[in-house]
Amino acid sequence: MSKKKKEFKNNINIRNKKARFDYEIVDKYIAGIQLVGTEIKAIREGKAGLSDSFCEFNDRGELFVVNMYIDEYSHGTHYNHLPKRERKLLLHKQELRKLRREVERNGMTIVPLRLFITEKGWAKMEIALARGRKKYDKRQVLKERDIKRELDRVRRAYKTR
Repeated sequence: MSKKKKEFKNNINIRNKKARFDYEIVDKYIAGIQLVGTEIKAIREGKAGLSDSFCEFNDRGELFVVNMYIDEYSHGTHYNHLPKRERKLLLHKQELRKLRREVERNGMTIVPLRLFITEKGWAKMEIALARGRKKYDKRQVLKERDIKRELDRVRRAYKTR
């Protein structure tokens, strides 16, 4: 008797577009998220947002994501979740220690980059240890992007001749 694999269409990939512009990414981690039942259902519908969200440690050394928005589940009852509550991130102890040390010593920030669903159906978050950019750094990034875009246009025009 053969086992049939459950076909699972995974197209949930919610990104924090401002994070890569506002911060210089130093290191990335994949963390699990502690969610309640209606939250995972709302995420599977694609009703979540990461803009203006950040991560912080509590007094017990646990990492939480703050200001992450997950809309209320459409078919939920009075047991629905709060849209902007703090959610615990699940990482190994040594990863948590390393992140906390970097935040306290070097003044870095932990920002969520994207929220996605794995093949097993688990919600995961890609977080990054990041250093804030100054205004002139942001201008430099925009200038480099424009130059790269212009070069690509010229290359495409040259190839079509």
